[in-house]
Amino acid sequence: MRPVPNDRLIAIREVMERTSLSRSYIYALVKRQEMPAPIKLGLKCSRWSEQAIERWIVQQVG
Repeated sequence: MRPVPNDRLIAIREVMERTSLSRSYIYALVKRQEMPAPIKLGLKCSRWSEQAIERWIVQQVG
């Protein structure tokens, strides 16, 4: 997934804060394709689309 214009890229810590999920559980959900995957920016750098995470949160509540 590529970010759209005006979309912020957020780090795992912010994803954890917004979802109240642990790092390992987030990656388990990504592996099962139940949560948006991060965008790889380098060997040890991944970020999530803020808009994708917000949509995922809304889907979980609804």
